[in-house]
Amino acid sequence: MVGLDTSVVVRLLVGEPVVQAEAARGFLDELFLANQKAVISDLVVSEVYFALQFHYGVPKADALEALNSLFDSGEVVALGSAAAVLQTEHLASAKPGFIDRLIHAGYQKHGGSMVTFEKKASRLAGARVLI
Repeated sequence: MVGLDTSVVVRLLVGEPVVQAEAARGFLDELFLANQKAVISDLVVSEVYFALQFHYGVPKADALEALNSLFDSGEVVALGSAAAVLQTEHLASAKPGFIDRLIHAGYQKHGGSMVTFEKKASRLAGARVLI
């Protein structure tokens, strides 16, 4: 198992700079030939999600679709809850949004719950909204 950094995942998704994108693609090919898996943590998924939007101007829905497609390809495995959260219908316009749902899912995965001041989080199972 090899964990991918945010910079590698972004290059895979945007294809720029070309030399780095080709190196990232070549590395995934090497892993495949060695029967190894590339994994991505929820923190990296979160960083990639924001980087695509704020540094590359990718619309929220397209950023979510790109991440979803990456996991669907089977070349990369989600280490945390991201792949499951990305399956949420209408996620680009969902309230609470992707990152809040990812945080919530991470706590639930470990048997915990979430406390927040975000009123829309009351829609999430077991979430407690203060005030």
